[in-house]
Amino acid sequence: MEQTDKLNNHVYDDDSIVTLEDLEHIRLRPGMYIGRLGDGTEPNDGMYVLMKEVIDNSIDEFAMGYGKQINMEIEDK
Repeated sequence: MEQTDKLNNHVYDDDSIVTLEDLEHIRLRPGMYIGRLGDGTEPNDGMYVLMKEVIDNSIDEFAMGYGKQINMEIEDK
């Protein structure tokens, strides 16, 4: 079934749908998964969101008995 955007005259049909393979969707739009990409100057930048996830997951695994120690080292700010 074909639909036309009346404002821009664009046709939206089956050929308009793009299927992405494996993790390609994450590489193309990481902001959808980690929020603001940023440059590390703000506390809500994606790099801090990812770091928090890694730390949270490490604590969860430790709490479930999968490890005896958590080591973390942060360099360069």
